Amino acid sequence: MIKTQLAAASAISNVLAGASLTAVLQEVWRSDTTLSKQQRGAIQDLSYGVLRFYGQLDAILDFLLKKPLRDKHLHHLLLVSLYQLQYSRAQPHTVVDQAVSASRSLAHGKGMQGLVNAILRSFIRQRESVLKQAAEKDVGCYSYPQWWIDKLRLQYPQNFRAILEAGNQHPPMTLRVNRRKISVEDYRNLLTESAMHAELLVSGALQLSQPVVVENLPGFSAGLVTVQDAGAQLAAPFLDVHDGMRVLDACAAPGGKSTHLLELANVSLTLVDNHAARLAQVQQSLERLHMTAERMVCGDASSPAEWWDGRPFDRILADVPCSASGVVRRHPDIKWLRRERDLVKFATTQQVILNALWKILSKNGKLLYVTCSIFAEENAMQIEKFLKHHSDALPLPLSGTTVVDGQLLPDIQHDGFFYTLLQKI
Repeated sequence: MIKTQLAAASAISNVLAGASLTAVLQEVWRSDTTLSKQQRGAIQDLSYGVLRFYGQLDAILDFLLKKPLRDKHLHHLLLVSLYQLQYSRAQPHTVVDQAVSASRSLAHGKGMQGLVNAILRSFIRQRESVLKQAAEKDVGCYSYPQWWIDKLRLQYPQNFRAILEAGNQHPPMTLRVNRRKISVEDYRNLLTESAMHAELLVSGALQLSQPVVVENLPGFSAGLVTVQDAGAQLAAPFLDVHDGMRVLDACAAPGGKSTHLLELANVSLTLVDNHAARLAQVQQSLERLHMTAERMVCGDASSPAEWWDGRPFDRILADVPCSASGVVRRHPDIKWLRRERDLVKFATTQQVILNALWKILSKNGKLLYVTCSIFAEENAMQIEKFLKHHSDALPLPLSGTTVVDGQLLPDIQHDGFFYTLLQKI
């Protein structure tokens, strides 16, 4: 446990210094090849858990400390330990003993064993009152930055609490069945035969009651199924593709929506993304599903002149860069990496991409604007601005009762997304 506590504390320190959790954990795995599968799992669980409830845990620690700690790593080790005490099944005395031992390895940890022991045992004794104290302020109550809470309270006064709570849950594992190869019901039967229970959602997605290793899914390597959030599975059907169409996925990586389009119709698909490494992931998905794209281009969606062949597209999927505020339960580090000013930068990029792609859409063609954000600045306000400058753009209705004015709010079944389908008239 000492090794996992220290590794998780170090990961938290790096994330709060500005690095993404995914990148940090990849570096941990690369730098220490002696870590067992169980140790990796524990480090990942602790890192995700602390960032998911960082606001609350930090408020608890501030309440228990008489003055701030000089050593950030010691601070983060205590956060990891508090998370274990509050949210894990580890024995409290073991957590405390191991944290005390772990503190000796830190630069400023020598001589601090008594403090570590006292802080953690104080929490155990005063848990109820300390939790109540931490929840008195918004950040400690909801575990989000104050600006994030204030914005959601303003934009969603009736359900901002539900949105915040949904973002702090563990995400479900949801499957998209490749209906070119097998029906949803037949695949569900395969899951049952493998002792995997799945709920059939209204969208046709299958949600597993317990996550599994993807390689253990029946027929995964044969392309029968893909892991994809239920909300994300709405994109391809919304775009209304048909056989023979020229289709562009302008921000294609990691490829979930791209492959879904190819499952729905025999289209000539061009894939564009400005990250070569992420395009390699798309290629792997295509190969696993035994699919091919007409073109795959490493390019910028905001500069079609660099890669466009001059022929208009019948359909364009614009899954634009955004704050990713709708998928924080899968990426809890986003809550602490984002700044309110980032929304202005994203909105500028989104408008540039939208304007650029509109020029290469055919007459009567359709463009689906997508974000995994829940902030109006990136969603409804973007479309409102676009429509003011494009009289040839007609918003079309979307099927699906859970999408209200284009916004799909996160809940127990799916992440948060925004969709608008525009037709060039």
